[in-house]
Amino acid sequence: MAESVAASPEDVRLLRALQVAPRASFAAIAEALGLTEAAVARRYRRLRADGIVRVAGIVDPGALGQSKWLVRLRCRPGSVAAIADALAKREDVSWVALCAAGAEITCAVRSRSQEQRDDLLGRQLPRTAAVLDIQAAAMLRQFMGGRGHYWAALRGTLTPEQEAALGTGGEPFTEAPVVAREPVRLTPGDERLLAVLAEDGRASLVDLAAAADLTPGRAARRLRTLLERRAVHIDVELAATALGYHAGANLWLRVHPSAVKTLGRALARLPEIAFAAAVTGPHNLHAVAHCRDLDELFEFTSDQIGSLPGLQSMEVSPLLRHVKQAATHLSGDRLA
Repeated sequence: MAESVAASPEDVRLLRALQVAPRASFAAIAEALGLTEAAVARRYRRLRADGIVRVAGIVDPGALGQSKWLVRLRCRPGSVAAIADALAKREDVSWVALCAAGAEITCAVRSRSQEQRDDLLGRQLPRTAAVLDIQAAAMLRQFMGGRGHYWAALRGTLTPEQEAALGTGGEPFTEAPVVAREPVRLTPGDERLLAVLAEDGRASLVDLAAAADLTPGRAARRLRTLLERRAVHIDVELAATALGYHAGANLWLRVHPSAVKTLGRALARLPEIAFAAAVTGPHNLHAVAHCRDLDELFEFTSDQIGSLPGLQSMEVSPLLRHVKQAATHLSGDRLA
């Protein structure tokens, strides 16, 4: 992979357009941005090849009736890289990072069956000799995430008129129960359609229809239903460093129970926050922050997070190395 490359202002405008409408055609994006269709297509392909952006369809196990978990592993020195890489290869592990100077792994487990989850958390990880301690927290309410490409860091890049011209590409993430009360039942055709989206969230309706053995019109309607029921979301994954954000951190917050909802919703409005959820365990709120450097991280956690009402304590754990985000591996600071 190439060394770290900063996105240009024109790149950032295109990235924001994709955030707003991830499946919009190059022609529609070009019209909104005042560019040619060929120029937009070339720029998008370069950004994708450079590991700055990837659009992918992400299945949400919560919509299928399964819980989601955040796991912290304390490991023997020298063992974390191998364990993190092994976790990142699993389809049911969607986010992996090394923290605490390389002695801790944080990962998100999104198993699509209880048996798969119990095998990982209850048998495989506890039997791994290099794992010294496991803390697993169930997600109770997600305040920011899911369609996380609405990360607020890029708000204001386009004018309101430009964003309106693009439409919305579906509703942005809104707070909702983590596990659906009425789970979606996927058909074999749905699974094949979702497999194509997982490879390319901008796959054409013709390709989706061919995979699911449907007409393009029926494929469009089925995709719309799956998006509306949150069985899948089209995620625009970004390399944060390309946008100038070089200091990421896990924030583990202990909050008064009466303030969890208020504080979680406040976190979701902050541009530095890419993910926020209420969880079980000694820390009842978890968030992921992206700042430009450690000094900005200090100012952000001290002034903005530290002043939130109801906060009792906070642990800031800088991300030493990001191994996987959503469904994409990272090589250095680039999407692989």
